[in-house]
Amino acid sequence: MTDAPSTMPSVVERTQSIKTAAAVVAAHFLGGTAALVLGEERLLLVPPGGEPRAVKVHTGAILCSAADAARVVTGGDDGKVMATAADGTTRELASDAQRRWIDHVALGPAQALAWSAGRHAFVRSADGAERMLELPSTVGALAFAPKGLRLGIAHYNGVSLWFPKAESAPEVLGWKGSHLGVTFSPDGRFLVSAMQEPALHGWRLSDGRSMRMSGYAARVRSLDWTAGGKWLATSGAAQLVLWPFAGKDGPLGKEPRMAGPAQSQLEVVACHPGLEVVALGYADGRVLLVRGEDGAEVLARKPAGAPVTALAWDRAGDALAFGTEDGEAARIPLA
Repeated sequence: MTDAPSTMPSVVERTQSIKTAAAVVAAHFLGGTAALVLGEERLLLVPPGGEPRAVKVHTGAILCSAADAARVVTGGDDGKVMATAADGTTRELASDAQRRWIDHVALGPAQALAWSAGRHAFVRSADGAERMLELPSTVGALAFAPKGLRLGIAHYNGVSLWFPKAESAPEVLGWKGSHLGVTFSPDGRFLVSAMQEPALHGWRLSDGRSMRMSGYAARVRSLDWTAGGKWLATSGAAQLVLWPFAGKDGPLGKEPRMAGPAQSQLEVVACHPGLEVVALGYADGRVLLVRGEDGAEVLARKPAGAPVTALAWDRAGDALAFGTEDGEAARIPLA
Protein backbone atom coordinates (compact mmCIF):
# COMPACT_ATOMS: atom_id res chain seq x y z
CA MET A 1 0.00 0.00 0.00
CA THR A 2 1.72 3.16 -1.18
CA ASP A 3 -0.95 5.82 -0.75
CA ALA A 4 -3.98 6.65 1.38
CA PRO A 5 -6.88 4.18 1.13
CA SER A 6 -9.15 6.61 -0.71
CA THR A 7 -6.92 6.10 -3.80
CA MET A 8 -7.29 2.30 -3.77
CA PRO A 9 -9.96 1.17 -6.24
CA SER A 10 -11.75 -2.20 -6.18
CA VAL A 11 -10.11 -3.52 -3.02
CA VAL A 12 -12.68 -6.29 -2.63
CA GLU A 13 -11.99 -7.52 -6.16
CA ARG A 14 -8.30 -8.04 -5.34
CA THR A 15 -9.05 -10.65 -2.70
CA GLN A 16 -7.26 -14.01 -2.91
CA SER A 17 -9.83 -16.14 -1.08
CA ILE A 18 -8.69 -19.10 1.01
CA LYS A 19 -10.60 -21.96 2.63
CA THR A 20 -8.86 -23.04 5.81
CA ALA A 21 -11.26 -25.75 7.09
CA ALA A 22 -10.68 -24.46 10.64
CA ALA A 23 -11.09 -21.28 12.65
CA VAL A 24 -8.33 -18.71 12.10
CA VAL A 25 -7.05 -17.47 15.46
CA ALA A 26 -4.25 -15.15 14.27
CA ALA A 27 -2.58 -13.82 11.13
CA HIS A 28 1.01 -12.76 10.44
CA PHE A 29 3.30 -12.11 7.48
CA LEU A 30 6.72 -13.61 6.75
CA GLY A 31 7.93 -11.41 3.93
CA GLY A 32 5.17 -11.58 1.34
CA THR A 33 3.81 -14.86 2.66
CA ALA A 34 0.71 -14.68 4.84
CA ALA A 35 0.82 -17.06 7.79
CA LEU A 36 -2.62 -17.96 9.11
CA VAL A 37 -2.65 -19.60 12.54
CA LEU A 38 -5.45 -22.13 12.83
CA GLY A 39 -7.12 -23.18 16.05
CA GLU A 40 -5.91 -26.77 15.80
CA GLU A 41 -2.42 -28.06 15.02
CA ARG A 42 -1.64 -26.19 11.79
CA LEU A 43 -0.47 -23.00 10.15
CA LEU A 44 -1.51 -22.15 6.61
CA LEU A 45 1.22 -20.40 4.57
CA VAL A 46 -0.09 -18.36 1.63
CA PRO A 47 2.54 -16.93 -0.76
CA PRO A 48 1.65 -14.14 -3.19
CA GLY A 49 -0.39 -15.70 -5.98
CA GLY A 50 0.56 -19.21 -4.86
CA GLU A 51 -1.26 -22.16 -3.40
CA PRO A 52 -1.78 -22.30 0.39
CA ARG A 53 0.40 -24.80 2.21
CA ALA A 54 -0.69 -26.41 5.49
CA VAL A 55 2.07 -27.08 8.04
CA LYS A 56 1.42 -29.18 11.14
CA VAL A 57 3.12 -27.53 14.11
CA HIS A 58 1.39 -28.76 17.29
CA THR A 59 -0.45 -31.90 18.40
CA GLY A 60 -3.51 -30.08 19.67
CA ALA A 61 -4.87 -26.58 19.99
CA ILE A 62 -2.71 -23.54 19.18
CA LEU A 63 -3.28 -21.06 22.00
CA CYS A 64 -1.05 -18.09 21.13
CA SER A 65 1.31 -16.70 18.51
CA ALA A 66 3.75 -13.90 17.74
CA ALA A 67 5.95 -13.17 14.74
CA ASP A 68 9.03 -11.30 13.56
CA ALA A 69 10.46 -10.99 10.05
CA ALA A 70 11.70 -14.57 9.94
CA ARG A 71 9.37 -16.79 11.96
CA VAL A 72 5.99 -17.33 13.53
CA VAL A 73 6.29 -18.53 17.12
CA THR A 74 3.34 -20.45 18.55
CA GLY A 75 2.39 -22.01 21.87
CA GLY A 76 0.06 -24.97 22.21
CA ASP A 77 -1.79 -27.15 24.66
CA ASP A 78 0.88 -29.79 23.96
CA GLY A 79 3.23 -27.73 26.17
CA LYS A 80 5.53 -26.72 23.29
CA VAL A 81 6.81 -23.44 21.89
CA MET A 82 7.43 -23.82 18.16
CA ALA A 83 8.88 -21.66 15.38
CA THR A 84 7.76 -21.86 11.74
CA ALA A 85 9.59 -20.21 8.83
CA ALA A 86 8.14 -19.04 5.51
CA ASP A 87 9.37 -22.21 3.77
CA GLY A 88 7.37 -24.36 6.19
CA THR A 89 10.27 -25.65 8.26
CA THR A 90 9.52 -25.92 11.97
CA ARG A 91 11.61 -26.34 15.10
CA GLU A 92 10.92 -26.66 18.79
CA LEU A 93 12.12 -23.69 20.84
CA ALA A 94 11.00 -24.84 24.28
CA SER A 95 8.76 -27.32 26.05
CA ASP A 96 7.18 -27.23 29.47
CA ALA A 97 8.54 -29.89 31.83
CA GLN A 98 5.05 -30.43 33.25
CA ARG A 99 3.37 -30.35 29.80
CA ARG A 100 1.29 -27.36 30.86
CA TRP A 101 -0.43 -25.27 28.24
CA ILE A 102 1.66 -22.48 26.72
CA ASP A 103 -0.77 -19.61 27.18
CA HIS A 104 1.21 -16.65 25.81
CA VAL A 105 4.30 -15.94 23.72
CA ALA A 106 6.11 -12.70 22.90
CA LEU A 107 9.10 -11.69 20.79
CA GLY A 108 11.36 -8.84 21.84
CA PRO A 109 14.43 -6.87 20.83
CA ALA A 110 17.65 -8.74 19.99
CA GLN A 111 15.91 -12.09 19.40
CA ALA A 112 14.50 -12.29 22.94
CA LEU A 113 11.68 -14.80 23.46
CA ALA A 114 9.13 -15.01 26.27
CA TRP A 115 6.41 -17.53 27.05
CA SER A 116 4.16 -18.42 29.96
CA ALA A 117 2.55 -21.48 31.48
CA GLY A 118 0.15 -20.97 34.37
CA ARG A 119 1.72 -18.62 36.92
CA HIS A 120 5.22 -18.85 35.45
CA ALA A 121 6.81 -16.57 32.84
CA PHE A 122 10.02 -17.50 31.02
CA VAL A 123 12.49 -15.37 29.06
CA ARG A 124 15.29 -16.58 26.82
CA SER A 125 17.80 -13.99 25.59
CA ALA A 126 19.84 -14.18 22.40
CA ASP A 127 22.77 -15.78 24.24
CA GLY A 128 20.56 -18.70 25.25
CA ALA A 129 20.30 -17.71 28.91
CA GLU A 130 16.87 -18.61 30.30
CA ARG A 131 15.16 -17.16 33.35
CA MET A 132 11.85 -17.85 35.08
CA LEU A 133 9.56 -15.71 37.22
CA GLU A 134 6.63 -16.91 39.33
CA LEU A 135 3.72 -14.48 39.35
CA PRO A 136 1.02 -14.02 42.01
CA SER A 137 -1.63 -15.38 39.64
CA THR A 138 -2.01 -16.84 36.16
CA VAL A 139 -0.27 -14.79 33.48
CA GLY A 140 -2.81 -12.83 31.42
CA ALA A 141 -0.51 -11.46 28.69
CA LEU A 142 3.12 -10.73 27.81
CA ALA A 143 4.79 -7.84 25.97
CA PHE A 144 8.39 -6.70 25.61
CA ALA A 145 9.33 -3.04 25.94
CA PRO A 146 10.59 -1.61 22.63
CA LYS A 147 14.14 -1.14 23.95
CA GLY A 148 16.20 -3.18 26.39
CA LEU A 149 15.31 -6.51 27.91
CA ARG A 150 12.21 -5.65 29.94
CA LEU A 151 9.01 -7.68 29.95
CA GLY A 152 5.50 -6.54 30.88
CA ILE A 153 3.46 -9.35 32.45
CA ALA A 154 -0.28 -8.86 32.96
CA HIS A 155 -1.95 -10.74 35.82
CA TYR A 156 -4.65 -10.31 38.44
CA ASN A 157 -4.53 -6.86 40.10
CA GLY A 158 -1.88 -5.36 37.85
CA VAL A 159 1.10 -5.64 35.55
CA SER A 160 4.64 -6.61 36.58
CA LEU A 161 7.65 -5.01 34.88
CA TRP A 162 10.48 -7.51 34.91
CA PHE A 163 14.13 -7.04 33.99
CA PRO A 164 15.15 -10.71 33.63
CA LYS A 165 18.87 -9.96 33.99
CA ALA A 166 18.40 -7.95 37.19
CA GLU A 167 18.51 -9.43 40.69
CA SER A 168 15.83 -7.05 41.99
CA ALA A 169 12.15 -7.96 42.24
CA PRO A 170 9.85 -6.81 39.43
CA GLU A 171 8.10 -3.46 39.71
CA VAL A 172 4.33 -3.91 40.02
CA LEU A 173 1.91 -1.44 38.48
CA GLY A 174 -1.18 -2.12 40.54
CA TRP A 175 -4.84 -1.80 39.57
CA LYS A 176 -7.60 -4.03 40.91
CA GLY A 177 -9.11 -6.51 38.50
CA SER A 178 -8.06 -9.06 35.92
CA HIS A 179 -5.59 -7.83 33.29
CA LEU A 180 -5.71 -9.91 30.08
CA GLY A 181 -3.75 -7.82 27.58
CA VAL A 182 -0.67 -5.61 27.71
CA THR A 183 1.22 -3.34 25.31
CA PHE A 184 3.99 -0.74 25.48
CA SER A 185 3.78 2.44 23.41
CA PRO A 186 6.38 2.39 20.60
CA ASP A 187 8.41 5.11 22.36
CA GLY A 188 8.36 3.15 25.63
CA ARG A 189 6.76 5.97 27.65
CA PHE A 190 3.42 4.29 28.37
CA LEU A 191 2.07 0.86 29.17
CA VAL A 192 -1.58 -0.08 28.62
CA SER A 193 -3.44 -3.18 29.79
CA ALA A 194 -6.78 -4.58 28.66
CA MET A 195 -9.09 -5.60 31.49
CA GLN A 196 -11.57 -8.42 31.86
CA GLU A 197 -14.16 -5.68 32.29
CA PRO A 198 -14.88 -3.39 29.31
CA ALA A 199 -12.02 -0.97 29.98
CA LEU A 200 -8.33 -0.32 29.50
CA HIS A 201 -5.90 0.90 32.12
CA GLY A 202 -2.71 2.79 31.38
CA TRP A 203 0.38 4.01 33.20
CA ARG A 204 2.93 6.69 32.38
CA LEU A 205 6.15 4.88 33.16
CA SER A 206 8.22 7.93 34.09
CA ASP A 207 6.22 8.47 37.29
CA GLY A 208 3.74 5.57 37.47
CA ARG A 209 0.73 7.84 37.03
CA SER A 210 -2.26 5.73 36.03
CA MET A 211 -5.13 6.44 33.68
CA ARG A 212 -8.46 4.67 33.29
CA MET A 213 -9.72 4.38 29.72
CA SER A 214 -13.36 3.32 29.78
CA GLY A 215 -16.66 3.65 27.90
CA TYR A 216 -16.55 0.36 25.99
CA ALA A 217 -19.54 -1.89 25.37
CA ALA A 218 -17.49 -5.10 25.60
CA ARG A 219 -14.09 -6.38 26.64
CA VAL A 220 -11.24 -4.98 24.52
CA ARG A 221 -9.70 -8.04 22.85
CA SER A 222 -7.61 -6.31 20.19
CA LEU A 223 -5.37 -3.24 20.32
CA ASP A 224 -2.56 -1.90 18.14
CA TRP A 225 -0.48 1.28 17.73
CA THR A 226 -0.73 3.47 14.65
CA ALA A 227 2.43 4.36 12.76
CA GLY A 228 4.65 6.46 15.02
CA GLY A 229 2.61 5.61 18.11
CA LYS A 230 0.38 8.69 17.92
CA TRP A 231 -2.82 6.70 18.53
CA LEU A 232 -3.79 3.43 20.23
CA ALA A 233 -6.44 1.67 18.13
CA THR A 234 -8.83 -0.61 19.99
CA SER A 235 -11.83 -2.90 19.56
CA GLY A 236 -14.59 -3.29 22.17
CA ALA A 237 -17.27 -1.09 20.57
CA ALA A 238 -19.35 -0.90 17.40
CA GLN A 239 -16.67 1.41 15.96
CA LEU A 240 -12.96 2.06 16.13
CA VAL A 241 -11.80 3.81 19.30
CA LEU A 242 -8.51 5.75 18.97
CA TRP A 243 -6.80 7.02 22.13
CA PRO A 244 -4.31 9.90 21.72
CA PHE A 245 -0.72 9.33 22.88
CA ALA A 246 1.20 12.06 21.06
CA GLY A 247 1.62 14.41 24.05
CA LYS A 248 3.57 13.94 27.26
CA ASP A 249 0.39 13.02 29.17
CA GLY A 250 -1.05 10.56 26.67
CA PRO A 251 -4.85 10.31 26.97
CA LEU A 252 -5.01 11.96 30.41
CA GLY A 253 -7.88 14.45 30.31
CA LYS A 254 -8.60 13.71 26.64
CA GLU A 255 -11.40 11.99 24.77
CA PRO A 256 -10.78 9.26 22.19
CA ARG A 257 -11.46 9.71 18.49
CA MET A 258 -14.11 7.45 16.89
CA ALA A 259 -14.22 6.08 13.34
CA GLY A 260 -15.73 3.25 11.32
CA PRO A 261 -19.18 3.11 12.96
CA ALA A 262 -21.10 -0.09 12.20
CA GLN A 263 -24.12 -2.13 13.22
CA SER A 264 -21.97 -4.93 14.63
CA GLN A 265 -19.17 -5.22 17.17
CA LEU A 266 -15.60 -4.42 16.15
CA GLU A 267 -13.59 -7.57 16.93
CA VAL A 268 -10.02 -7.01 15.72
CA VAL A 269 -7.81 -4.09 14.63
CA ALA A 270 -4.48 -3.93 12.76
CA CYS A 271 -2.57 -0.71 12.06
CA HIS A 272 -0.75 -0.02 8.80
CA PRO A 273 3.02 0.08 9.42
CA GLY A 274 3.59 3.43 7.75
CA LEU A 275 0.31 5.35 7.44
CA GLU A 276 -2.41 6.33 9.90
CA VAL A 277 -4.67 3.67 8.45
CA VAL A 278 -6.33 0.92 10.49
CA ALA A 279 -7.83 -2.33 9.22
CA LEU A 280 -11.00 -3.25 11.10
CA GLY A 281 -12.66 -6.66 11.36
CA TYR A 282 -16.26 -6.83 12.59
CA ALA A 283 -18.51 -9.51 14.09
CA ASP A 284 -20.60 -9.63 10.90
CA GLY A 285 -17.54 -10.50 8.79
CA ARG A 286 -16.99 -7.03 7.36
CA VAL A 287 -13.43 -5.72 6.88
CA LEU A 288 -12.84 -1.98 6.50
CA LEU A 289 -9.79 0.21 6.01
CA VAL A 290 -10.15 3.48 7.90
CA ARG A 291 -7.95 6.56 7.70
CA GLY A 292 -7.51 8.08 11.13
CA GLU A 293 -7.17 11.73 10.18
CA ASP A 294 -10.58 12.05 8.53
CA GLY A 295 -12.36 8.70 9.00
CA ALA A 296 -12.39 7.91 5.26
CA GLU A 297 -13.34 4.28 4.66
CA VAL A 298 -12.60 1.63 2.04
CA LEU A 299 -14.43 -1.69 2.05
CA ALA A 300 -12.10 -4.69 1.95
CA ARG A 301 -14.72 -7.39 2.61
CA LYS A 302 -18.49 -7.32 2.63
CA PRO A 303 -20.44 -8.67 5.63
CA ALA A 304 -20.42 -12.46 5.42
CA GLY A 305 -21.76 -13.87 8.69
CA ALA A 306 -18.99 -15.21 10.92
CA PRO A 307 -16.84 -12.78 12.94
CA VAL A 308 -13.42 -11.71 11.71
CA THR A 309 -10.88 -13.15 14.16
CA ALA A 310 -7.52 -12.21 12.64
CA LEU A 311 -5.97 -9.31 10.68
CA ALA A 312 -2.40 -8.51 9.68
CA TRP A 313 -0.46 -6.19 7.37
CA ASP A 314 2.79 -7.16 5.74
CA ARG A 315 5.81 -5.09 6.82
CA ALA A 316 5.65 -2.81 3.78
CA GLY A 317 1.92 -2.22 4.14
CA ASP A 318 1.35 -3.58 0.64
CA ALA A 319 -0.86 -6.54 1.58
CA LEU A 320 -3.49 -7.41 4.17
CA ALA A 321 -4.56 -10.83 5.43
CA PHE A 322 -7.66 -11.73 7.40
CA GLY A 323 -9.33 -14.82 8.79
CA THR A 324 -12.68 -15.65 10.33
CA GLU A 325 -14.22 -17.89 12.96
CA ASP A 326 -15.71 -20.22 10.36
CA GLY A 327 -12.51 -20.79 8.38
CA GLU A 328 -12.80 -18.18 5.63
CA ALA A 329 -9.62 -16.21 4.93
CA ALA A 330 -7.97 -14.05 2.31
CA ARG A 331 -4.80 -12.34 1.27
CA ILE A 332 -5.43 -8.90 -0.29
CA PRO A 333 -2.66 -7.17 -2.31
CA LEU A 334 -3.04 -3.40 -2.02
CA ALA A 335 -0.07 -2.09 -4.01
